[in-house]
Amino acid sequence: MSIHVRNIVKSFGSFRALDDVSLDVPDGTLLALLGPSGSGKTTLLRIIAGLEHPEEGVIVEDGEDITDIHARQREVGFVFQHYALFRHMSVFENIAFGLRVRKVPQAEVKARVEELLHLVRLDGLGGRKPAQLSGGQRQRVALARALAIRPKILLLDEPFGALDAKVRVELRQWLRRLHDEIGMTSVFVTHDQEEAFELADRVVVMNHGTIEQEGTPDEVFDHPATPFVIDFLGNVNVYHGRVENGRAFWHGIPIDFPDYPHAQAREARVYLRPHELDLAPLAAGANRLGTSLPASILRVTRAGAITRVACRPHGSDQEVQVDIPTETARGLQINFEPGTHVAITPRTARVFIPDPEYVI
Repeated sequence: MSIHVRNIVKSFGSFRALDDVSLDVPDGTLLALLGPSGSGKTTLLRIIAGLEHPEEGVIVEDGEDITDIHARQREVGFVFQHYALFRHMSVFENIAFGLRVRKVPQAEVKARVEELLHLVRLDGLGGRKPAQLSGGQRQRVALARALAIRPKILLLDEPFGALDAKVRVELRQWLRRLHDEIGMTSVFVTHDQEEAFELADRVVVMNHGTIEQEGTPDEVFDHPATPFVIDFLGNVNVYHGRVENGRAFWHGIPIDFPDYPHAQAREARVYLRPHELDLAPLAAGANRLGTSLPASILRVTRAGAITRVACRPHGSDQEVQVDIPTETARGLQINFEPGTHVAITPRTARVFIPDPEYVI
């Protein structure tokens, strides 16, 4: 089932949670609503579910306007962050709850619950209480309960937010496989960009009740449409610079920027992701001065497979962070000690100028 959100407006008192939001979710898509707290993503999800009602706009599912249809009649499965399981009920009865409310015959209930226990890899655990399960198992029970009524749409609100990092990784990989098996249209809310990019077919980045960008994970990451998007999607070095004659300048280093061919210089911001910077000994980079920036190492930290190098460009009080795969760093013939002179070369830069904004 496809979902079409049209011009949704929602306020809570004087706070505008959603401001003229429109969105399409094609049939069978797994879509992520990604953004910081307060961006409106959960409010939008609850409006699609029928748990909140918009002041303006419509929700259309497969050509039918369902804006005023009650949540119980929308054939939507909803999975909450904190499971929302009935503690006094067994796993079996938690999953069966929606079926019993709908007066489904006992034999059909039993068959459906057993089918779902197998689907979510919880065979044989139907008699346990939620307190006897791990966090990951409880979240799978919550998912099975949402699927029990055979919903046309599955909605998940921060489904892995209450779990530790290792379990989150395992569960999101499992959920992606499950989605591919059942092919249901699904929308999930997250503030975790890694989670969104690993799970989703399409990513919608939200901020202050509006959509900043929507596209495939590759489109959003490789071609961020606004400064907010690139800044939100992980660490980034941000610098004031200028653009003129088809080039932007970062600490005097020219960067091709054909979208601004004009001779009149304008202020701009240059965004450099740490993993898109190269590092070399200053002597080795000397023949590239003019395209490489001389700097001194301030500190070096190891973060698993990544070595993070904080540098200070010569003649500047700003820092530049460079992320290098640790194996690559070992072969660079650089003395990774504070004070060592190095040359920094950007492989990719993104440049934004105000009104209008341009990006490379």
